Amino acid sequence: MPADGENNKRGADILKSDEPAPYRVLNPESTLPILLICDHASRRFPAALGTLGIDPAARRCHLAWDIGAGALTEKLAASLGATAVMQRYSRLAVDCNRQLLDPGAFLEFGDGMVIAGNRNLRDADKEARANAIYWPYHAAISQQVDRLQAAGHPPAFLSIHSFTPVLNGISRHWEMGILWDKDSSIARPMIEELRAAGYDVGDNEPYSGKAPQDFTIDHHAESTGIPHVGIEIRQDLIDDDAGVGEIADVLHRFMITLPSRLYATDIRTGKPQVPA
Repeated sequence: MPADGENNKRGADILKSDEPAPYRVLNPESTLPILLICDHASRRFPAALGTLGIDPAARRCHLAWDIGAGALTEKLAASLGATAVMQRYSRLAVDCNRQLLDPGAFLEFGDGMVIAGNRNLRDADKEARANAIYWPYHAAISQQVDRLQAAGHPPAFLSIHSFTPVLNGISRHWEMGILWDKDSSIARPMIEELRAAGYDVGDNEPYSGKAPQDFTIDHHAESTGIPHVGIEIRQDLIDDDAGVGEIADVLHRFMITLPSRLYATDIRTGKPQVPA
């Protein structure tokens, strides 16, 4: 098999010492009870995986990452002063929002494209990628959830994604999608307020929070009972700085109210409000 397909690496060999860690944590000392998560923030490939057999244009497309989602998460983390955990490698290396047994965790084919370097992977190949990227990322999320809970309140868990305007030749009219399953405490008011602001907002569209593929929320939030929501933004709205700024402002206006809505918490300090 050619070099681009040499995926039979142990975890320690997938990421070299001069490559970035598999995740970034922004504002790691914030006590604001909001945690921003971005599973698909980057299109970076580990050098050990080569190109996975796809061309440069394909490595920039929506299959490799959630276009604009990382920039949006960074903007919100800065404006809110909230903690964010962001994945730093392409979902094509391993999709951190999938169960490892899900075929989508190591995608072989999608939206008309074959990912040759993911075909016929051995269990050892998958385990090596998971050990290097997937599990460290999820451990970092768990650490921040635990830290924020210890600081006073379970954090509002906000998972930020983006979706392509056209998939498999079908146009998607929604501008945003709010994803939820059993917990609607954030989703319902968010849908209402974004629609009131003039946006075409899907309620569990174009994806559903009830689907089993939504691993990150299921694993870290739904299973532990902390308030949560999945947020999808159509990629043509956030594919440049101006678009990111506009959508960040809209989401900020809602997110900044979450501590007081959920816990009667002072947004400036992250501590319980003191009655006058």
